[in-house]
Amino acid sequence: MKRVGGIYEGIWEWENLRRAFCRARKGSGRSQEVQCFERDLWENLRRIQEELREERVVLHGFRQFRIHDPKERLITAPAFRDRVLHHALMGVCEPQFEKWQLAESFACRRGKGRLAALKWATERARQYRWFVKMDVRKYFESVSHHILWEALRKKFKDARVLELFRQMINAHESRPGHGLPIGSLVSQHLANFYLVPLDRFVKETLRAPGYVRYMDDFVLWGEDPAQIRIWWEQIRQFLEVKLCLELKPGTHANRTEHGMDFCGFRIFRGWRVLNRRSKKRLVGRLKELRALEGRVAEQTLQRRAEAVFAFTKEGHTLKDRRWALARASTG
Repeated sequence: MKRVGGIYEGIWEWENLRRAFCRARKGSGRSQEVQCFERDLWENLRRIQEELREERVVLHGFRQFRIHDPKERLITAPAFRDRVLHHALMGVCEPQFEKWQLAESFACRRGKGRLAALKWATERARQYRWFVKMDVRKYFESVSHHILWEALRKKFKDARVLELFRQMINAHESRPGHGLPIGSLVSQHLANFYLVPLDRFVKETLRAPGYVRYMDDFVLWGEDPAQIRIWWEQIRQFLEVKLCLELKPGTHANRTEHGMDFCGFRIFRGWRVLNRRSKKRLVGRLKELRALEGRVAEQTLQRRAEAVFAFTKEGHTLKDRRWALARASTG
């Protein structure tokens, strides 16, 4: 595929910057940082536009905090001004990244979110008797800056676009020359892009009949457990040699009828329920809502409850919801 060029000017085009601000603000609440930027919106956007046009962009750092959802994660979020810049960059580059993705890859793609991945995986579970599920050990921390940079150079020929990516990649390290921050829009897209060679290896070299990847979680299906074990070893070697990544240990072939954890659900042959982690998370959020009773309006509680239960509609979860409600009421 030919390298992409002639797109840099589109990044600082005014309408792209305006859309980038709207996307960066969405879901961020009414934080003081956002309000401060919005009070002088047009001037702030003009400054970003000027820096891009004159090729003198300076990033403004990150803030870090930990979440438990339910396992602990360190979130490294860029300053709001940089988030606008990230959205402006991806507003132009996202369609280019999309061209290199395969149908089996999900996350950070329009129409290819968690629900789409669940549907894809459930359909494959209907078709095949055996599977192996794999995920990468400390994936975001392990991404090689050098390998990622070389992959970007093969896709983009505009030096100014590459310089923006270089700055954003080098702004964070978990160890020298490695790591992407969890919490950055660009790093999410780059992390998904980094594993495109794996997708092509699985589909074009191994020719595995059933495959799905949601970021660094991926599954192979087949009819022969011995062949699946061979594929697992070939993938392990490919990741170590080509991408400097390591699979988590303890992986082995399983029967589809026994169920498989994926994207918050346990998938069986044609149906799915909440997995253990999702049920624990659901109970915790219901307890948080109970603690708000009498302190916020009933309509507000109702809206929050609907949001809490929204993801459970993606499976056969009536028993799970009743169980979670009972646990939250007695806890």
